[in-house]
Parts: sequence; C-alpha cells; structure tokens
Amino acid sequence: MWIANEWEDYELLDAGGGEKLERWGPYVLRRPDPQAVWPPSKAAGEWASADAAYSRSASGGGSWGFARELPDTWEIGYKGLRFCIKPMQFKHTGIFPEQAVNWDWMAKLIGGQSQIRLLNLFAYTGAATVAAARAGAHVCHVDAARGIVAMAKANASLSGVPEGRTRYIVDDVFKFVRREIRRGSVYDAVIMDPPAYGRGPGGELWKAGDHLYGAVELCAQLFMEPPLFFIINSYAAGLSAATVENVLRIAMGRRFGGVGHVESGEIGIPVSSGGAVLPCGCCARWARV
Repeated sequence: MWIANEWEDYELLDAGGGEKLERWGPYVLRRPDPQAVWPPSKAAGEWASADAAYSRSASGGGSWGFARELPDTWEIGYKGLRFCIKPMQFKHTGIFPEQAVNWDWMAKLIGGQSQIRLLNLFAYTGAATVAAARAGAHVCHVDAARGIVAMAKANASLSGVPEGRTRYIVDDVFKFVRREIRRGSVYDAVIMDPPAYGRGPGGELWKAGDHLYGAVELCAQLFMEPPLFFIINSYAAGLSAATVENVLRIAMGRRFGGVGHVESGEIGIPVSSGGAVLPCGCCARWARV
C-alpha cells in the first residue's frame, strides 16, 4: 500500500464505525466512509465535537450539518501546493488527500522538464494538475463540470502556477481525446481518474468495469513514443489494483511492446488514533523507466 503520510495541514484523526474524523487545516469534519468497518478509537464526545458532519439520507444523497459557522472556503497546503477546501455535495471537500502519493511520484519523474505535455482526464479540482504544473509540465486539464474547473483554476492561482502553464477544457473527456487524436496532438504523460459510474453530457453511459480498457487503449494513441508515465486511479468497488494494473499493462504492451514498468496497489491514509491505515481506492502506474 502507498500511504500518504507527509501531510501537515490534513490529518485523519480517527476512523471507525463507517465514518472518518478529519482535520482540514483549522477545522474538523466528520464524513461517512464504508471502508472503516472497525470500531473507532476516540470517544464519542470527540466525534460529536466536529465542526461539521455529513449525514446520509435514507432516500439517497445526504447533507452537511454545521456545529458552528464555517467560511465558504478555506485553504490548506501540501509541500508548497495550496488548495481550496469546501464542504460539497456527496460528502466531498474538493481534495482527495490520499492522492498526495501520486503528486510526489509524478513530480519526481517530471523533475522540472518544461517540455513535458501532460493530459489530466476527469481532472476534478486540479490537485494533480497543480502538482504537475509546479513540477514543470505543461498540463491540459479536462473535466465536464464547469464549476469544478473553476475551482481548479483557483487552486492553480493559489499555488503560483505560472500563467500559460495549464490549459483548461470543459468537455466530455473521451470526445476531447478523440478530437486530439484526429488533430495529431501528442502527449508525454496521462493521468486518468474516472468515476465508477456516470453519464456524459449527451447521456453516454460510463461503467468502469465495462469501459476502462477501451479508454486506456484510446489514450495510448496520444503517445508517439513510450511516454514518461500513465497513472490510473480507481475508486470503483469492483476493480482491484491488480485488475487496473492488468488493463494498463496490456494496453501499453500492445502499443509499445515490453517497454516500461507497471506497478499497482492500494492507496491509503494513516489514522492518528489506533495505528490503522484507511484504504482509499487503488492505483496503477506505468513508467518508462
């Protein structure tokens, strides 16, 4: 397991009973988490003192309840990167802190190379975009949600990403990729963070288990030569790390033969109380070296 254990502004205070208790800068949030099936370590009173808590509804969805007034947004940092945090729909906050393990990994590979062209698909609020751009890459950031892309731009500004380093596209991810292929556009790296299930703006159905391989094979056409790296993140319950690794290995193997190295595993966050590690999805990473 790859563990995101170098945070200062974020801390997983406790996890258990189907929930997690987290410190996001100066504020403590309580959110559901189906992986936390063990008993919590902290007393019920400490959980009850959270500044805000997300509760699921029996009819679907859920809502935030606030013990005190919080700002609409606030900032946290990670190794020079800055991000806006905001309690959002579906219990989200705008950042997935476990992904810090991938930000560090790709920043090391980019290593200040300004010629690297990176495509970030399903790019959400752009934490990976910011990390890659700060490391030197030129990033094309693609997401279908206009409001989410606006948050990505704000994160880039907070982090001091140079003007012109990032191109933002609001579009269906694979429609954009197909257009790029027709245009002859070439990239040196791809990050893909697809949902387990969703629909495109035209009603196109996406199911990770049915469509992931085809999506990776499509993206491999954007490489004229073996790329610097290809990252796939998955939060789909039915896809193991080994499954995602196989998808990446086979698609890239068909494109470039035996070149490159593939690795995969769960990603997680250490729990300050009790010594557990909370699993937070899985990842497969292909690298040229």
